[in-house]
Amino acid sequence: MNAENLITSEPVRNAGALAHEMKRWIIEQSLASNVGHIGSALSIVEIMSTLWADIMRDPGTQSPLRDRFILAKGHAALTLYCALRWKGIIDEATFKTYCKDGSLLGAHPVHKIPGVELSTGSLGLGLSVGCGLAYGLRLKKLPSRVFVLISDGECNEGQVWEAAMFAGHHHLTNLCVIVDLNGSQCLGHTAEILDITHQIPIWKSFGWDVTAVDGHCIDDLFAALTTQSPTAKPRAIIARTILGKSVSFMENRFEWHYRNLTPELAAQALSELESRSENRIY
Repeated sequence: MNAENLITSEPVRNAGALAHEMKRWIIEQSLASNVGHIGSALSIVEIMSTLWADIMRDPGTQSPLRDRFILAKGHAALTLYCALRWKGIIDEATFKTYCKDGSLLGAHPVHKIPGVELSTGSLGLGLSVGCGLAYGLRLKKLPSRVFVLISDGECNEGQVWEAAMFAGHHHLTNLCVIVDLNGSQCLGHTAEILDITHQIPIWKSFGWDVTAVDGHCIDDLFAALTTQSPTAKPRAIIARTILGKSVSFMENRFEWHYRNLTPELAAQALSELESRSENRIY
């Protein structure tokens, strides 16, 4: 798909179709590779499909004018690989090497993969690098934007808030952070481990323009990502999501942060996804 087709008059059609493909590919490839983090991958599908289908300009190219994307919650790398496959940045054969011996497509993304701006793995680093990119792009007077997708559990890291203060202080209007607020992390509810579930006033206090959305509603995500801020502030989108969204036996179940699929469970998941597609629910 070329740059002219990235933003269209029918964004929901593009993002919705990509979301359905992403969910199917996540289940199929998780089974084939026998790798977990499936729940985390599914929770960000609509966020990723909206960004990659309808929002970002020239993602994955070498153009200096391209928008940059950082997946700070690197354990959801499979969703990013789905986006790269859909854009034609990696081919199907490469995609199917996910977590196989000798493949670049590991459980966390590395910058040697085309379309990956930053190797991620240690939680808390992504937003700091995003701030640096946004600041540098502004110094160069380039129109490119930086989108950083972080997790709510990642907000336990102090480095996230150091970066948030930096961005607010420098009025990085070309920076947007999307928080995947699914309320869970590997050991339990975020509210029980370190409560940061009420994030809106926190981001506002650091000088950000903040919007809260249903992270599985493509219409809401598109509106939040395209609405111009009335103030000279970076943008934070708090996306409320569900771990393992769209697969009944995964939704809000902590074990699907790590658990692997069996052929039987994969077949059940694919059947549910197909049923949702027929009813035009993404």
